[in-house]
Amino acid sequence: MGSDWRDERVATIRSVIAGVDPAIEEAVKWRKPSNPDGVPTFSLDGLLCTVETYRDKVKITFAQGASIPDPGGLFNASLTAGTRRAIDIAESDTVDEPALAALIADAILLNRGTLGA
Repeated sequence: MGSDWRDERVATIRSVIAGVDPAIEEAVKWRKPSNPDGVPTFSLDGLLCTVETYRDKVKITFAQGASIPDPGGLFNASLTAGTRRAIDIAESDTVDEPALAALIADAILLNRGTLGA
């Protein structure tokens, strides 16, 4: 499969995440026959988020998103989940890079037990 809009969004998301803290580690997990490329995960003092591509969207799932403030209103999926929250990005959407960076920074603080401290 050639490069398409999803690849561009994932590259933007990776860049935003890496820009928050250079110590964030990316790993690929959960490889299986139906998804041989696996799922990119981003961690620092615990799992921050995953990034998955689907036919019609790119999904960023925050492991503890329900505990992170979202003043930018980015969370638009998994809103009733007990712990996680997600952002679905369609082809026509743009990534609010400053708001995404703020969510990543807060996820790091939450992992460190210093969010709101």
